[in-house]
Amino acid sequence: MSAGLAEVAPVSFPALGTTAVVWVTDPGAEEEALGAVRSHIDAVDRACSRFRADSELTALNAAAGRPVAASPVLLDAVEVALWAARLTGGLVDPTVGTAMRVLGYDRDFGRVHPAAGPLRVTVRPVPGWRLVWADRPSRTVRVPAGVELDLGATAKARCADRSAAAAHAATGAGVLVSLGGDVAVAGPSPAGGWRVRVTDRHDDPPSAGGQEVAVTSGGLATSGTAARRWWRGGRALHHLVDPATGWPAPERWRTVSVAAASGLEANVASTAAMILGEAAVAWLAERRLPARLVEPSGAVTTVAGWPAGGAGELPAC
Repeated sequence: MSAGLAEVAPVSFPALGTTAVVWVTDPGAEEEALGAVRSHIDAVDRACSRFRADSELTALNAAAGRPVAASPVLLDAVEVALWAARLTGGLVDPTVGTAMRVLGYDRDFGRVHPAAGPLRVTVRPVPGWRLVWADRPSRTVRVPAGVELDLGATAKARCADRSAAAAHAATGAGVLVSLGGDVAVAGPSPAGGWRVRVTDRHDDPPSAGGQEVAVTSGGLATSGTAARRWWRGGRALHHLVDPATGWPAPERWRTVSVAAASGLEANVASTAAMILGEAAVAWLAERRLPARLVEPSGAVTTVAGWPAGGAGELPAC
């Protein structure tokens, strides 16, 4: 992200296995805004982490098909994940947990061995989101025995949306929250919008290039294969698993960035587009979602009003 307010600089800190960035329009509101954001992040981590032994998700995945009482945070995260699966026809599916684990992504990514020995696993389609049962009246969730949920992507984007809204409600200031590149804004934007640099990795320096865009409302997300990659037996793997195969999706695109009405909707669309491959351009255009798709060669395709080159303001979604 590039500094867009002379008197306010963004604050960043580690969170949810990635980096959180919080930016406010009022320097006097920064401390209170940070408190609201941290509170939401902590609640999501306790409820939804696949890597914490004491998380609610860990207990749910180990329940062997028994209904489990869920906190409001976990219940919401599961419902959101199932909504994303319905919306995308299963392209974004939370039952990829087992596939992620056997491929080697079984701990916070910073602790994943970057080049371990060969894989000896049988890959198959993931079990499928329709097997997961969430009941709001009883506040319970049930996952069949042998099925593991991974709520990471949608829970993180939902957290960005909710924490930005909470920080704005607490302070009245305009707020931008980025969690590993899932961007959500709430309240009044600065003059000219929030200036965000879209690159292959959320932690790329300005020298890495990319494109600067102005965000005034809603959310922005980038999905790609540059940041979370590792090797097994000389084979490059990444974290975007195709539910139809249980294997990392073919890399038709290096990254896909999407602007939408919320960070969650942008995240779901960018992830689905990475899985879709060649069909992503038509899929995004049909839904009128402004998007930027980058091929492994660096060639860029833009869709639905995304600025074609240089700095530009994203269309309102």
